[in-house]
Amino acid sequence: MSVTGIVVSSGIAFGKALHLNFHHEKIDYRLIPTSQIAQESQRLHHAFDTQKQYLQQSLLKLEADSAHAALIEADLLILDDEDLVAEIDSTIGKLQVSAAVAIERIFGHQADELAALDDPYLANRAEDVLCLSRRLIARLNGAQHFNLSQLDQDTIIFAADLTPAEFAMLPLEHISGLVLHTGGVTSHTAILARGAGLPALLSCQYEQANIANGTDVVLNGVDGEVVIAPNSATIKQLLALKQQDESRKQQLLMLKDLPAETLDGKKVGLLANVGSLNDISHLADVGAEGIGLFRTEFMLMNTNTLPDEKTQYQFYCDALHLMAGNTFTIRTLDVGADKELPCLATIDEDNPALGLRGIRYSLSHPELFKTQIKAILRAANHGPIRLMFPMINQIEELDALFEYIEQCKAQLVEEEKGFGELSYGIVVETPAAVLNLKAMLPLLDFISIGTNDLTQYTMAADRTNPMLTRQYPSLSPAVLTLIQQTIDVAHQRNIRVSLCGELASDPKVAPLLVGMGIDELSVNLSALLEVKSALRNINYQTCLSQAKHALKLTRIDELARYINGID
Repeated sequence: MSVTGIVVSSGIAFGKALHLNFHHEKIDYRLIPTSQIAQESQRLHHAFDTQKQYLQQSLLKLEADSAHAALIEADLLILDDEDLVAEIDSTIGKLQVSAAVAIERIFGHQADELAALDDPYLANRAEDVLCLSRRLIARLNGAQHFNLSQLDQDTIIFAADLTPAEFAMLPLEHISGLVLHTGGVTSHTAILARGAGLPALLSCQYEQANIANGTDVVLNGVDGEVVIAPNSATIKQLLALKQQDESRKQQLLMLKDLPAETLDGKKVGLLANVGSLNDISHLADVGAEGIGLFRTEFMLMNTNTLPDEKTQYQFYCDALHLMAGNTFTIRTLDVGADKELPCLATIDEDNPALGLRGIRYSLSHPELFKTQIKAILRAANHGPIRLMFPMINQIEELDALFEYIEQCKAQLVEEEKGFGELSYGIVVETPAAVLNLKAMLPLLDFISIGTNDLTQYTMAADRTNPMLTRQYPSLSPAVLTLIQQTIDVAHQRNIRVSLCGELASDPKVAPLLVGMGIDELSVNLSALLEVKSALRNINYQTCLSQAKHALKLTRIDELARYINGID
């Protein structure tokens, strides 16, 4: 038996199934009879005790100074607060509500009080409090919280969804694959899985198969299926497929020191998308020419405190040292929508993808933005840095950002700290950015096209919604037209154009993008050699012909058939 899903990170993975039920937070708000109060009180104390035991056991498996340990210790401090437990216990009796309702009520009050404080550190603890309350309510509802630190064999994780913070807690040395019920090709869980080289399927309706924990499963990240309890013949077949996949990857490694150019000598910048120093240390493994997108928000995934200027400065200096003078492109914090981080206080919005995200979040939290900018400016004194801003729509936003940057420079001069000059760019992610690009280009040194969000906002289709993934793929005639328009406008002013969205990592699409005029492709580390192989096996004139033909197509299915039919 098997179930299917969307391949977001290729590979063949064998392992035992393990369900992570993080989000069972259903709450019954009906009043309870007085006879049930004592029982609810017992359930409350049991949930607290169980969660404490779970966290304490996890803590024993971690280094004392690790960021993960700091997160766990912060939760344990809350769970050890006797006054807090007493207040929740009292609420059960006074209001005749369940333990879940009482937890939600009291933790909610605490979070609101924290969020209202002027101290940014304490304000950012609000989300930690709410997250812990959800875990406790999940305990009350019987959700199983497996201690991941106890894993000692290859495991394939099944979950409804994983936040970046939850992904950061996975012991990747024992996780061989990932299967999620939600998400799509460009969701951030998909990006993280690819970055970790972890075979992954998303939008998989696996619950219909009733896969028990401990069941032998094989994640076929080539054909997009999970094989449940495979027989010996199927295992033999999939092992052969795995060996072929690994053999192909070994052959690709022979390309790592060869230039990224077409058969007739057209050179293409081939950079990498990264999210950590660990990623940067592996650039040489695949022959990346530099970094086209450093996602700085990923360094906040597993910390409950915001790194100060000194910490960020040291981080960027360490990255520059690893880069050894190669292109280093930093994107300022891009948070909001599907990027919830434990150290940042975010507000609930009816339409988060259309709300306070990207540069809007930075502009509404100027001290957060200026701390990052000062650290980057100081690091630029030790090596070249390109800085780009996410979700820019109009020139007024750029004006505000550059005003803050000048303030940062003045502060650094006053503090007698040295700083270097930066190259500035934006991530083109909305139709508005394309339409307003001509006005913004005089302020910019380069641009990068973020096709993940450009597709989402062009098609008005949530990129994390599994029901929309197939109907609104990342490549469509409308998006292709906007990409071409962006390239043409930028090249009129001799501005270099990069593309850092997931389209760049598709070896079938990369030659088409080069034919459209893209100067640089910034791709996932796991896909870089695949893309280089595709470019080194095609003539530039063929790329031009492909682009010309593709831009004439008016239907999504026609475009898909054309791309898939290209040899």
